[in-house]
Amino acid sequence: MTTKESKTNLTRRSIIKAGAAVTASAFGGLATQGAWAAGSDKPEKEEVRIGFIPLTDCASVVMASVLGIDKKYGIKITPTKEASWAGVRDKLVNGELDAAHVLYGLIYGVHLGVSGPKKDMAMLMTLNNNGQAITLSKKLADKGAVDGASLAKLMQTEKREYTFAQTFPTGTHAMWLYYWLAAHGINPMKDAKVITVPPPQMVANMRVGNMDGFCVGEPWGHRAIADNIGITSVTTQDIWRDHPEKVLGTTADFVKKYPNTARAMTAAVLEASKWIDASLSNKNKMAETIADKSYVNTSVDVINQRILGRYQNGLGKTWDDPNYMKFFNDGAVNFPYLSDGMWFLTQHKRWGLLKEEVDYLAVAKQINQIDLYKDAANMVKVSVPKDPYRSSKLIDGTVWDGKNPKAYASSFAIKA
Repeated sequence: MTTKESKTNLTRRSIIKAGAAVTASAFGGLATQGAWAAGSDKPEKEEVRIGFIPLTDCASVVMASVLGIDKKYGIKITPTKEASWAGVRDKLVNGELDAAHVLYGLIYGVHLGVSGPKKDMAMLMTLNNNGQAITLSKKLADKGAVDGASLAKLMQTEKREYTFAQTFPTGTHAMWLYYWLAAHGINPMKDAKVITVPPPQMVANMRVGNMDGFCVGEPWGHRAIADNIGITSVTTQDIWRDHPEKVLGTTADFVKKYPNTARAMTAAVLEASKWIDASLSNKNKMAETIADKSYVNTSVDVINQRILGRYQNGLGKTWDDPNYMKFFNDGAVNFPYLSDGMWFLTQHKRWGLLKEEVDYLAVAKQINQIDLYKDAANMVKVSVPKDPYRSSKLIDGTVWDGKNPKAYASSFAIKA
């Protein structure tokens, strides 16, 4: 082990050990006091297992535990590292996990039975906006395919099977990948082969030539650049600025059986989200902590550049992105907007994952726990948006506002 590595490991260990001290200073010594009212509001289940995949956006779940914020709300969070989104899905459904850092579209897919066993699900809060990327292989870049337009041109002139990877069929990365390809005239269902690969395995699979491009969460987009095997073609915030990404998900049964625990868990993770976005030093402490082998297992510099908005594309271009991964943003990140949930349904319908029309709004109201979130936000003293809908313009110029999801879903020229 080099001196530098040993110093880095020492720093990581010291940050994790210093968690309680950081909490005491960050929260005015509240960590040991109960934030719930006496009696009936006490969490029914005091120890909760929250699954996560090794990605930067697991940070608020990890930090809620490491900093001891969970204790303030009368619970103990045990973050459990999982290997794949399919594994997270199965453990949520069978109760091995109480909740998870999970793909927005996975929760919706399971609820409707289009991504495995059908089970009523609950979305407690959004964990982050932005911060994913689509990577193209260095081999494609060497042939001039560096963005959507040049990729489409190469696929027209050099005919072969092009393979792209996402992380779960109904998940966010699949939807960003498909939306981006279609915006450039490429039908992901007909013009390419799409495969599913767990996030931590993306870079290794590209290295051996298993795919031409992939969409995944950080730090794996930046890692492909650091390892000189891929380039960032587009960030997901350029596809949809401030898009919803991972959520704190659980089953409807869990919320029904343990409502106080669900609320306490949401409050603890929300407070951790607020802590991360509060300062540059907090972001750096977070990067040091989650880089550890028990969490993301990568070098700190692969994580901390992009969480500070410092981007490079692997071709010499560097830029400061104001729309980098955000965990709180004055609470705008975390509110479970009904329109966000419905958007995933429109894309599931567009790409043939949903075979029948559904009542988009009714499904979103079943899954997104707005009342529970408002209670948790009140505990953390976080303001809540008045409107459960928000409006956004995506990369192809279409505007999504949640008002007419059926028409929106059928409006795309390129679909399954």
